[in-house]
Amino acid sequence: MGRRKIKKVLLYLCMAGALFVFLFPVVWAVICSFKSEMEIIRWPPTWLPEHFTLENYQYMLENYPFLKWTFNSIVTSVCSTLLILVSASMAAYAFARLEFTGKRIIYILIVGMLLLPIQSYIIPLYLWVNKMGIRDTLASLVLVSAANVTSVFILTNFYKTIPKELEDAARIDGCTHFGIYWRIVLPLSKASMSSVAIISFITSWNSFLWPMLSLRTDKWKPLSVGVGTYVGSFLNSNGFQYGPSLAAACMAIVPTVLVYLLLQKNFIQGISNTGLKG
Repeated sequence: MGRRKIKKVLLYLCMAGALFVFLFPVVWAVICSFKSEMEIIRWPPTWLPEHFTLENYQYMLENYPFLKWTFNSIVTSVCSTLLILVSASMAAYAFARLEFTGKRIIYILIVGMLLLPIQSYIIPLYLWVNKMGIRDTLASLVLVSAANVTSVFILTNFYKTIPKELEDAARIDGCTHFGIYWRIVLPLSKASMSSVAIISFITSWNSFLWPMLSLRTDKWKPLSVGVGTYVGSFLNSNGFQYGPSLAAACMAIVPTVLVYLLLQKNFIQGISNTGLKG
C-alpha cells in the first residue's frame, strides 16, 4: 500500500511539473503584456508589474486593424467549423454505416491524407482556388479549411461503436438513412462532435501559411497573418517591441480558450470514444 501511494505521489509530481512547463510561458506572456517595455527587458526580471499598464493593448487597438483581423478570423473559423461538422458527419456516417463500391479504397485514401502536410499540395490548391475565382476572399479560407479529413476519421471511428440494433429498430419503424443519421446518430455523437468542433476551430484559427499565400488584400487578412506579418516583423522601425507583441498574442488566444471552455465537458470523452486511445 505504501509503494502504491509513493507511485501516485510521483505521478502527481510529474504531472504538476509538466503542467508548469506548459503553462509558465503563457502566464509569463500575460504578465509581461501589462508591463512597460523597459520593465519587460529588465534583468533580473520582475515577476509582477511594478506599474500596471494597458498601453500595449491600447497601442495595438489604435495603430493596427486588430478588430478587423479578429472579425475575419471569427467568420472564417466559425463558418469552416460548421461546414466541417455537417460534411464530416455525413461522410463519416456513409463510411461507417453504408456499403458502396470503392468504400474501402476511398477511406484508405482519406486516412492517407492525414500524413500529407499542406506544403505538399499547396501549389495545386492555389491554382484551383485561382481558377475558381475566389482567391483573395474569405471563401478561399473557409472552403479549404472545411476539407478536413481528421474530422471524418474521428467521427467514422465513433459511428462504428454505435450498436446496429438501434439502426435496425429505426429502419423497422420506417426511418430512412437520413432519418437514422438525424434522429439517432447525431444525438448520440455530441461528445465526438464537440471534439471535432474544438479541433476544427483551433486549426482554422491558427492557420497561417495558406491565408498568407491566398490573401493579398489587407482587409481580408485573419488574425494569425496580421499579427505574424505586421506585428512580428514591422511593429517598429527602430526595433522589435515586446509589449505590443505580447498583448496581441494574448488577445489572439482568447477566442480559442473560450471555445475550449465551452466544449471541454465532452472533449476528452469524445476523443476516447473514437478508437484513438491506446
